[in-house]
Amino acid sequence: MINKEVQSQSRNYTVPLITITLLFFMWGFITCMNDILIPYLKQLFNLTFFESMLVQFCFFGAYFIGSLIYFMISITKGDPINKLGYKKGILFGIFLAAFGCVLFYPAATFSYYPLFLGALFILGLGFTVLQITANAYVSLLGSEESASSRLNMTQAFNAFGTTIAPVLGGHLIFEFFSSPDGSFSAVATRIPYLIFAGILLLVALLISRVKLPSFQMGEEEIVKGWGALEFSHLKFGVFAMFCYVGGEVAVGSFIISFLEQPQIMGFNEIISKNYLSLYWGGAMIGRFLGAISLNQSISQSKKALYMLGAAAAVFLVIFSIVNLTFSQISFFIVFIILNFIAFFVGKAAPARTLSIFAAINVILLISAMVNHGELAMYSILGIGIFNSIMFSNIYTLAISGLGKYTSQGSSLVVMAILGGAIVPIFQGYLADQFGVQHSFIIPVFCYLVILIFGAYCTKYLGHVESTETKSGH
Repeated sequence: MINKEVQSQSRNYTVPLITITLLFFMWGFITCMNDILIPYLKQLFNLTFFESMLVQFCFFGAYFIGSLIYFMISITKGDPINKLGYKKGILFGIFLAAFGCVLFYPAATFSYYPLFLGALFILGLGFTVLQITANAYVSLLGSEESASSRLNMTQAFNAFGTTIAPVLGGHLIFEFFSSPDGSFSAVATRIPYLIFAGILLLVALLISRVKLPSFQMGEEEIVKGWGALEFSHLKFGVFAMFCYVGGEVAVGSFIISFLEQPQIMGFNEIISKNYLSLYWGGAMIGRFLGAISLNQSISQSKKALYMLGAAAAVFLVIFSIVNLTFSQISFFIVFIILNFIAFFVGKAAPARTLSIFAAINVILLISAMVNHGELAMYSILGIGIFNSIMFSNIYTLAISGLGKYTSQGSSLVVMAILGGAIVPIFQGYLADQFGVQHSFIIPVFCYLVILIFGAYCTKYLGHVESTETKSGH
């Protein structure tokens, strides 16, 4: 049981939530920089697609290693977060991530690819700690029924970071800090990542000054053993998260290379990075809509109005960020409308909505594989808006009802972010053998697994769904 002190602090959740949301924005920004690094380092070191995907392998492989270490400690010594507290865990994760950013300086100075991979691994370890602590922390800042809504909101700002990163980060590396003669140089990555380290440390300073409510369990709640694995929906959720992160990262990693293909658009990196922002911007739109749709305190009629206003506002923000004309991004309006329809068909039930979104992404991926030109481009970019609610819905469904095993279960779900390391590697191999366009068959299978997980939770966690559906519909 959570102690009485925590219950008395329930009125103070707004400031902690805003503070953690700022952190979500920053780590989304830095994570998405990988999509800029991949084509940059590919050209700099003359890498194959497979070799360039080692960027994601090292970064997301760190999630697996870090989460595995955390899980092994939790089953032998007791849950570290329950002992240390969420605030200390979050600060430790930020400092580790900042150190990873600093390591880009020697990697760029010596222009040595393995050093870049080592820096990315350390950076990934820092974000692993943040994933375990911050996501679980957000889910505890209120009722379990509204956990998906809160996590969608914080993930929306995470997506805001991923939307800005391709434009701002791409400008810094491809243009502002590039060599005067226009040639590729590793030195272009030094200053940007030092800036990122500085911002992370400022966020850590802010969090250290803000009073965050404590969610440490009493000593009697700190248990050892493999208790979390007794829950079948958690085990399925771990596999679903593996497939989701793998699919999302693989698609994002290949968008620039996909748009460079002559049969698609033939764009260069400077143009493609703006369209990459649309992919991640779609996730931001969908997450804001998801936060509203899954909020049980808003009536159905108001939800439609709020969702319409949020979609219009976020669309305008994206339009102001990317260096594209309105006619070039107007196709996104079609996906926003389709997103609206999918939310209302899902009736704000997290599992049902998850299945619908996964089914749409399967269709979009197949379209990207069999079509050419703008239709193929629109199909691949539209996937982002339907990725939107997947992380938060899979995460909250997987840890639903775990009680004292919540942090342990969270570490297992975060461990599944290993999918971001494995799936792009396989897709990179297929891209080298059969071409970029055909390689998207790998994410198709990932989203099929997510579709089945959503259907499973709709059936076996029906009591959660019915509770949410009745309150406000």
